[in-house]
Amino acid sequence: MAQTHTPQAHAEKPLILLIPGLDGSGPGHWQRRWSEEMDDAQMVDLGLWEKPHRNTWINRLNLAVQRAGRPVVLVAHSLGCLLTAWWAKFEQPGWSSPVVGALLVAPPEVDFFPRDDRLNGFAPTPADALPFPSILVASRNDPWIGFPTAQLLAKQWGSEFEDAGEAGHINADSKIGSWEDGKLLLHRLLNTRPAASVPHIPTHGDWSEGLEYRS
Repeated sequence: MAQTHTPQAHAEKPLILLIPGLDGSGPGHWQRRWSEEMDDAQMVDLGLWEKPHRNTWINRLNLAVQRAGRPVVLVAHSLGCLLTAWWAKFEQPGWSSPVVGALLVAPPEVDFFPRDDRLNGFAPTPADALPFPSILVASRNDPWIGFPTAQLLAKQWGSEFEDAGEAGHINADSKIGSWEDGKLLLHRLLNTRPAASVPHIPTHGDWSEGLEYRS
């Protein structure tokens, strides 16, 4: 008699994919420290760090998610937050997606007077609500985005908003070491995530053929 297989809740710890922003997250950055300190965390190699290309980054993030083989939590910093939103917009992950949550830290302003011209290729900011639980963390004195803009962005994305106080861009220059407060937020996100199953993820074609790139 043939056996029937039913989906079961996946008991494995999620893989934490660390998504850096512009120029990557170098030595001393909390993302780099997390990748060294946590067994279940790994950096996503997006490449093109000095001249990011939105569609290439979408492809590379999608590949990292596909290869995980278990539930995934995205932990993005700066431009990595915009990448996460663009990935969600074009991949449209649903109930079968392995992504069970996202921690979005210090997203930059890309629509009006961005601090760096290299951010232009990620405008306009996707305004769609993210299809998974998320926490957006913003600093009151971040030179890359105004605090009220970050609050509005959290509302648009359906993210829980977390005030980080005056912590600059929440990076190595902020002198926060391994950012223990961030680990607490990650722990909170992990404990509130819904049970997930390992899905079959269809392989999509190269997004760079179908998306407009803004230079």
